[in-house]
Amino acid sequence: MGMNTRYVKEYFYKKKIRSMFVWILEIIAAILLAAAFSWFFCRSVVVQEGSMEPTLVPGERVLMDSAWYRLSSPKRGDIIAFRTSEDKKASIHIKRVIALPGETVQIKDGQILINGEVYNEKDEFPAITNAGLASEPITVGKGQYFVLGDNRNNSEDSRHNGMGLVDSDRIVGKLWFTISPWKKIGFV
Repeated sequence: MGMNTRYVKEYFYKKKIRSMFVWILEIIAAILLAAAFSWFFCRSVVVQEGSMEPTLVPGERVLMDSAWYRLSSPKRGDIIAFRTSEDKKASIHIKRVIALPGETVQIKDGQILINGEVYNEKDEFPAITNAGLASEPITVGKGQYFVLGDNRNNSEDSRHNGMGLVDSDRIVGKLWFTISPWKKIGFV
């Protein structure tokens, strides 16, 4: 009894085509997932201004998570990227969140007061010499944030009329990882 090799060849040929088709779909799916991950969690931002020194210096490249604040709200201490206007082409600014919606913030005797209590930060920053608008208590509105640069005495931030409080709809993302220069690679 002889076996018909034509049917065997067709069977393996069809199986090979089907296997190759599945392999191509898997590659396409992996590329799409990598692109989506990159777009939402790993957008690269170059620091343009010195207002966040010494934490971030001009020229450093930092990864920004643009999906984080779609699922949650900024927390005190987060380093955020935002635009000062609704224009999508407006430059991106980078600052640290200090006061949250509903809180009252004031800068008095070089210290930050939140709801009348001295705010002690994790990092050491110099005493603030120019309280600007925050020399008087500022109540942060719903969907707004009071931000400061880490270079407290050389930063245009929420203390100044030109920037003021940051609206949540202008926040582009949360900075989370420095990718260059090599010596500073790590979490922000």
